[in-house]
Amino acid sequence: MKLSLGPLLYYWSREDTLAFYEAAASWPVDIVYLGETVCSRRHLLRLQDYLDLADQLAAAGKEIVLCSQTLIESESDLKALRKVIGDGRFKVEANEWGAVRLLAEKGLPFVAGPTLNAYNPDTLSLLAELGATRWVPPVEMPREMLAAMPIPAGMETELFVHGRLPLAFSARCFTARHYNLQKDDCQFRCLEYPDGLVLATREGESFLCLNGIQTQSARVMSLAHRVDELRTAGVSVARLSPQSQHMEHVVRTWRAVLDGSLPPQNAPARLERLLPGAPCDGYWLGEAGMAWKPESVAPASLPAL
Repeated sequence: MKLSLGPLLYYWSREDTLAFYEAAASWPVDIVYLGETVCSRRHLLRLQDYLDLADQLAAAGKEIVLCSQTLIESESDLKALRKVIGDGRFKVEANEWGAVRLLAEKGLPFVAGPTLNAYNPDTLSLLAELGATRWVPPVEMPREMLAAMPIPAGMETELFVHGRLPLAFSARCFTARHYNLQKDDCQFRCLEYPDGLVLATREGESFLCLNGIQTQSARVMSLAHRVDELRTAGVSVARLSPQSQHMEHVVRTWRAVLDGSLPPQNAPARLERLLPGAPCDGYWLGEAGMAWKPESVAPASLPAL
């Protein structure tokens, strides 16, 4: 099973973003996704910056995938999408159907992102016909549904296995609304929340996480202890979503599990101390997404990080 580093979902400073990917060049990941998928106002890195990063990471042996934005709301967004697709050197992840159409028209292979909402075999077959060579199921798809899905020949399955779950997108910016600001005058408040702005219930329980126009889970999907189930369901790529702290340790823990040097049942004890929030695995089990039910196996002694 390959490891991928998913697109950065948060808005970090230019310096922090460049430093993150410079470090990632030495991490044991096979695939790196680059590009802004959430908000077109996040402009500290331009397309050329991502292309420069792509060249550097490709030189380090990584497969590079450029990502399209999830919501195309203006002509400038469409222009930016055409530029991403027009580069032609790297595969593109299509995160909305307009990107699928443009990629298909050019006959380019692509990755079908999770926000295309491919829930059934007909949709997946259509994506394969249009040029998809890898697909990412919706984050709430349970293991039974994934295992029963007929996969077109030659198509890889990549699963979101680590990170706060992207649940919804909106034309409204909820981070700006939190500060009583208009979306077009948001003052880029997302920069203050490198892992999103967590909301709590009246009882004080973390519930959701605001990330601009994206609503995420407050809990962090963590499936390293279920690697055998992932393999049984046909997952060939495990996607790790970037977080602001301890990402290298997260990557190396996953690599140790995949390589067999760390027993899967020991992964939760190591990962929980590295996460920005409490873990969850409910969607994978077909239950409430925020549920956390790690396998009840007595852990062996943990090797040092």
